[in-house]
Amino acid sequence: MDLGLRNRTAIVSAASRGLGYAVARELAAEGARVMISARGDERLQAARQAIIAETGADVRAVAADLSTMAGIEAVARAAGEAFGPVDILVNNTGGPPSGPFESLPWDKWQHAVDNLLRGPVELTRRVLPAMRARRWGRVLNVTSITVKQPVDGLMLSNSVRAAVTGFARTLATEVARDGVTVNCILPGFTNTERVAQLNAATAEREGVSIAEVNARTEAQIPMRRIGEPKEFGALAAFLVSERASYITGQSVAVDGGWIRGLF
Repeated sequence: MDLGLRNRTAIVSAASRGLGYAVARELAAEGARVMISARGDERLQAARQAIIAETGADVRAVAADLSTMAGIEAVARAAGEAFGPVDILVNNTGGPPSGPFESLPWDKWQHAVDNLLRGPVELTRRVLPAMRARRWGRVLNVTSITVKQPVDGLMLSNSVRAAVTGFARTLATEVARDGVTVNCILPGFTNTERVAQLNAATAEREGVSIAEVNARTEAQIPMRRIGEPKEFGALAAFLVSERASYITGQSVAVDGGWIRGLF
């Protein structure tokens, strides 16, 4: 299937590893020109070289902290200078700390808001006018299964990612007539460092082995396994493609059937 992404320009944030890397790699494999960003330059440059080696695509990289206005400006500017107007924006962010309400003073809430909400909102603000002017654009926000079925202990993720969903759904209606789609993609338990860290924290908190926590996690999933980043990247590439031109305002899970709700 030709997704119609050849020579489209994309920004993918938090793309030095995990889900962001998988999305960037998939877009590059489809022929898109991709600007990747992350905080750490060394790992980011290694990711860039790996994607280029595998796909031969035009991939650029800029190290930036997208919880800050300076970082947001740096990524938007670098993408514009490298590729011109951006066609595709994939807002991906690292997960906030886990823990119950009592363990989370406001400074941790503020950091979660800056990282999970401010970055996507402000980066979208910078690329959206050109999308609307050209009457073609894709904004895809990586959120979490927690927006549909909250996970115990993930107070910050449950709360702030829900705000991203509200932002995306409202924006989708505002820009639909301009040929711009806005969707969210919800990763479930996936083979990433983030899930490994959360399971390790749970094991330490409960005084059990990591293997036991891993087994318990897999038992919650109808497919009885956690997902692979490439499975997530495949759906992300479709949602930002020409083929998905009539899909907007949606939150689509990649979770092996973990969410039990009907919607």
